[in-house]
Amino acid sequence: MVKAVVGANWGDEGKGKITDMLAQSADIIVRFQGGANAGHTIVNDYGKFALHTLPSGVFYGHTTSIIGNGVALNVPVLFNEIQSIVDKGVPQPKILVSDRAQMVISYHILFDQYEEERLGKNSFGSTKSGIAPFYSDKYAKIGFQVSELFDEDTLKDKVERICETKNVTLEHLYKKPLLKPEEIFHELMEYRKMVEPYVCDVSLYLWNAIKEGKEILLEGQLGSLKDPDHGIYPMVTSSSTLAAYGAIGAGIPPYEIKKIITVCKAYSSAVGAGAFVSEIFGDEAEELRKRGGDGGEYGATTGRPRRMGWFDCVASKYGCRMQGTTDVAFTVLDVLGYLSEIPVCVGYEIDGEVTTEFPTTVKLDQAKPVLKTLPGWNCDIRDIKKYEDLPENCRNYIEFVEKEIGFPITMISNGPSREDIIYR
Repeated sequence: MVKAVVGANWGDEGKGKITDMLAQSADIIVRFQGGANAGHTIVNDYGKFALHTLPSGVFYGHTTSIIGNGVALNVPVLFNEIQSIVDKGVPQPKILVSDRAQMVISYHILFDQYEEERLGKNSFGSTKSGIAPFYSDKYAKIGFQVSELFDEDTLKDKVERICETKNVTLEHLYKKPLLKPEEIFHELMEYRKMVEPYVCDVSLYLWNAIKEGKEILLEGQLGSLKDPDHGIYPMVTSSSTLAAYGAIGAGIPPYEIKKIITVCKAYSSAVGAGAFVSEIFGDEAEELRKRGGDGGEYGATTGRPRRMGWFDCVASKYGCRMQGTTDVAFTVLDVLGYLSEIPVCVGYEIDGEVTTEFPTTVKLDQAKPVLKTLPGWNCDIRDIKKYEDLPENCRNYIEFVEKEIGFPITMISNGPSREDIIYR
């Protein structure tokens, strides 16, 4: 059976923990899109980890971790990451890399930095990991697939051709040093050495695994609102963040995805620029940020303070709908225990009219949140294991959100560790 774990909002919903938890009963975990530009924070018996490329199920000896063809593969980042977890006592993970995955090259990262610098105040708040230039090249058909590393002559020619066009931009637009084809070729040969033992026809491997009845988890990065088609364009990522893309980014039939677990936070947070209707500021935001997550709401990759907001029913209902949600995992509920009342965004006011449907970016920029205040539960719920043992106001909050978004909340996370979960 194939299950997808994806985000309902702007990313940072707590998918890493949910994947880590579900991986206990999975055989294979697949990253199907995105690159090392966002991270998943995981707390387990080995310690606390921020993963960027490795799937979050990598801590179990019985699992195989796969980098799918849809991923922006930064080879050195992947290998440093494997090394860093092994150094902390995690057994050497079983890893497969799709021969059709494309690689982030050093110049993608440079172009990302140069472009953000050039845009100045109009920049996208990129993590400068080379993601937008990488996907631009992929769709302009001048990217490098892993499989191309094994044909040196063809590769040399291609490197020369690509450096020629890149150098025009470097010289005339960015006024930066030019690329040397021999250096790029050498870089690719280094990547070949690193990646060679792991290369595999991933879609065939997964096809056979499905036929054998294996449990497969697809792990998404970021969330619905960062999708380039259905998100807050242009302040989005460059690859599709939706479960439907899991079929493409892993190379499996779409009808095999039977369960879509969409992760939703009990409040909102976002990293990077873009519309965020329920955003809060000042001391109120700082208090929530300090208490949030495990050790506060700061980006797993950038360390940037996340923007904070109250739970947004409009955005979450839309995010769950776009994912094709079968189950909602509701996370970091324990964080809200300090509040005696909790505001929830239940609608957007645009041009004097209230809507509960998520609009396009142009309208979103004019939206004002319509808030409803619910009573808080004012206590710590961290060690509770059963739904009925939660305080009444806490259950009311969950049930209110569930009714507003229209999708079943079947898992509630009430702490950072793998065991802090309530099944409903």
